[in-house]
Amino acid sequence: MDLNNPVLETERLYVCRMDEADQEWFYRLNSDPEVMRYTGEDCMTSLEQSLQVLRERPMRDYQKYGYGRWACVMKGSNDVIGWCGLKYLDDLEEVDVGYRFFKEFWGQGLGTEASRACVQYGLNELGLEKIIGLALEENIASTRVLEKSGLSYDGRMDYEGFDVVRYVIQSQ
Repeated sequence: MDLNNPVLETERLYVCRMDEADQEWFYRLNSDPEVMRYTGEDCMTSLEQSLQVLRERPMRDYQKYGYGRWACVMKGSNDVIGWCGLKYLDDLEEVDVGYRFFKEFWGQGLGTEASRACVQYGLNELGLEKIIGLALEENIASTRVLEKSGLSYDGRMDYEGFDVVRYVIQSQ
């Protein structure tokens, strides 16, 4: 990631594009069963898988759409705390805001801070008309982040075999 050229900056965070050099922390994050508990994804099992996912998801999304999931880095310490960002979901033809942080950064309002900035960036800078957020209903912390980021409850749906709640925000 390039800290000298962040996509976004919040009060406490730099939000930057990920690259292959992020393979190790990306693996650590995505191999933690507690972090992955509500994602609907299996834990990563190798650094090679981490690199493959980085290339096939965020890095490809940057090229294809000009946005994606971005690394979140604490100002001052430059510690990577996880990722947040926007992802075009081909199957729904909608843009989703998502986030995933290391456990030691949970409960500090960082998810809301990063998510809110990404939503505003999507609406104001990218000109998106609508952004959605999907979460497992039992993931109360995630639904609160979506609400605090300005999204409103829009019902339930089946997504990739999971019963999820759907939140949405529309441009004004």
